[in-house]
Amino acid sequence: MDLGINGRKAIVCASSKGLGKACAMSLARAGCEIFLNGRNPEVLEGAAKEIRSATGAKVVAVVADVGEEAGRKALIAACPAPDILVNNNGGPPPKPFRTLARQDILAGLEANMLAPIALVQAVVDGMVERGFGRIVNITSASVRAPIVGLDVSSGARAGLTAFLAAIAREVVKANVTINSLQPGAFDTDRLAAGMSRQAQLRGLSLSAARAEREASIPARRFGRPEEFGELCAFLASAQAGYITGQNILIDGGVFPGAF
Repeated sequence: MDLGINGRKAIVCASSKGLGKACAMSLARAGCEIFLNGRNPEVLEGAAKEIRSATGAKVVAVVADVGEEAGRKALIAACPAPDILVNNNGGPPPKPFRTLARQDILAGLEANMLAPIALVQAVVDGMVERGFGRIVNITSASVRAPIVGLDVSSGARAGLTAFLAAIAREVVKANVTINSLQPGAFDTDRLAAGMSRQAQLRGLSLSAARAEREASIPARRFGRPEEFGELCAFLASAQAGYITGQNILIDGGVFPGAF
């Protein structure tokens, strides 16, 4: 399918690896000019070279932390008039509820709620003026089904979801949409690191921990990052202009609800 976004400019946050990189790759394949983002210059440039080689797309690498104001300004300076914004950022590490300090909560809110809101505010009016815009927020399946220990991440991302729900309905008449993707377990470095910690705590081998986790998923496997990237690219497409304010779960069937 031609997604109708050839030549569009896309900012993809936290995209040097993992799901962000997969989204950047899929958007590049659809013909977008990509503004890649990450904090590690070497890893970021490696991702940029890989995407350029695989797709032939123009890729601009912006070394910045989107959780900081200076980082967000650097991204917008590199791409002042994006057609597509993919909001993404790492979440806080798991921590027991009773040990959470105020600063832990504030840091999570800054990274996973306030930072993406600031980026939306920076780009949405330009999208409205130009008559096209696609904003995709990568949140988490834990927004829909909270996970013990991820209270800060779940709360901040749920806050982002609710905060943007009204503006999503306001700007859709200008062909600007705002949606979120809620990923479950995807085969990324972040997932591997988490499983490694759990395996050590429980005295399991990594392969045993992996097999146990996969067995808990109805699909009996982890998601592939490219599957996530392709869904993100569709939400950014010209054909997705009638989808807004939605929170799309992609978890291999883990969530047991019908709606």
